[in-house]
Amino acid sequence: MNTSELSSILALGGAVVLPTETVYGLFAKALDEQAVNQVYALKNRPLDKAMNLNVSSLDDILAYSQNQPNYLEKLYQSFFPGPLTIILQANDRVPAWINSGLQTVGFRLPAHSVTQDLISQHGPLIGPSANVSGSTSGTKFEQILADFDGQVTGYADDQALTGQDSTILDLSGDRTKILRQGAITKEDLLAVVPELRFEED
Repeated sequence: MNTSELSSILALGGAVVLPTETVYGLFAKALDEQAVNQVYALKNRPLDKAMNLNVSSLDDILAYSQNQPNYLEKLYQSFFPGPLTIILQANDRVPAWINSGLQTVGFRLPAHSVTQDLISQHGPLIGPSANVSGSTSGTKFEQILADFDGQVTGYADDQALTGQDSTILDLSGDRTKILRQGAITKEDLLAVVPELRFEED
């Protein structure tokens, strides 16, 4: 399916399956509550499990967060776009249907041109992995088609995925925490941003 068709589905509040550099994601407009609820239902995802915002720039991150660390721009320039999700303190622009009323919110910028283009047009977007909650992250296009069985009308295929989830880095507190180890390691992060202070240090 071409980008303009995918764009039309997103504009109308629909959900689409798009590739990232890691796994496929199920994307929809983050500020459209009905679109977000549709993704929760498709994935059978608990409503208290927060969603991340997929953004297209550092300005977008600043627009939906507060109390950012002073090294945020350096971190962004070094690892975005790429397989890194960062958690920051949310500001009051983040709707409760995204972060389930938590005081934090995650940010991601996938390194895939089609997905980046659609985020730029319609973002911020949510984009959890394209699978039913509790099952393996969506890496096989045929399996995704079977899982959602016609319930999602927009798809973009790409066979060049790594299959490894993004690293989740929590920057919301006094100490940095890796909540999920993915492609980017603690050593990779410290090599570029030595100011990071990890919980176990």
